[in-house]
Amino acid sequence: MENLPTASATQPDAENLKAAPLEKLRAQTSLWQDAFRRLRRNKASMLGLLIIALLIFMGVFADVLAPYDPYKADFASVRQAPSAKHLMGTDKQGRDILSRIIHGARVSLAVGFLSQLLVATVGILAGAMAGYYGGNVDSIIMRLTDVFYAFPTFLFLIILMAAFGRGFINLLVALAFTAWVGLARLVRGQMLQIKQREFIEAARSLGASDARIIGRHLIPNLLGPIIVSFSFGIPGAILAETGLSFLGIGLVPPTPSWGIMLNDGFAVLRSYPHMALFPGIVLALTQLAFLFLGDGLRDALDPRMTHK
Repeated sequence: MENLPTASATQPDAENLKAAPLEKLRAQTSLWQDAFRRLRRNKASMLGLLIIALLIFMGVFADVLAPYDPYKADFASVRQAPSAKHLMGTDKQGRDILSRIIHGARVSLAVGFLSQLLVATVGILAGAMAGYYGGNVDSIIMRLTDVFYAFPTFLFLIILMAAFGRGFINLLVALAFTAWVGLARLVRGQMLQIKQREFIEAARSLGASDARIIGRHLIPNLLGPIIVSFSFGIPGAILAETGLSFLGIGLVPPTPSWGIMLNDGFAVLRSYPHMALFPGIVLALTQLAFLFLGDGLRDALDPRMTHK
């Protein structure tokens, strides 16, 4: 007679089944820890992260850090050069440029982060539906992205702002309306690769709904590319807002926007270069900081870099 498995023989299998979710969680945690360790070794990325942290600190505590009211005009101090009283000088209405730059950090970061949250919401939803369901759903969404790609992005932004009108909310909507297609294509491509894997088939066999499979199993495995896309999208949104405000169709004066400040300084660049110089330097540093961080995140979250 064949020997039947005893309770002690089946005990390890039961324990392994119970330990599987814990081991999976530990593996995921280890992957994120490895990614953070690689990111810390990238000096340019850490410099970018430091600059971004300083900008966020400056934006959050702008009311405390700014030496003057950024909206209050002082016509007795119009277009003064940098001095001990006004470290970066004053603008055409006598407002302190340093105070406006500090408050401008709050405006620019709000535009960058909020617009990318909208982009992520629309892009992830559209890309996930296209990649998961395929067929007609995929065809309709991808043809829609082709239509958006047919227009030059900045020209499309100008048209939308001319139609919607100037303002913070309209700007966020216009930025999200033109930027979601890139993330949607990225999510769709990743979704097509992942949805055929064994753990997805196992979830289907256990009766998991489509929403649960997408939300609990597919999208969490796409966090790496999404985070990288998010980090690169923020400086793009900030630069787009600056360009639109420079052209006079972005935010409404007297909002302390770097683009509005550049527009004011450009008209008198030869006579009062400080009016455009300081906002331009801060904008350039912001762009470089996010680009350095984005490059570092892309390398750190690349699975091929795991053992490097």
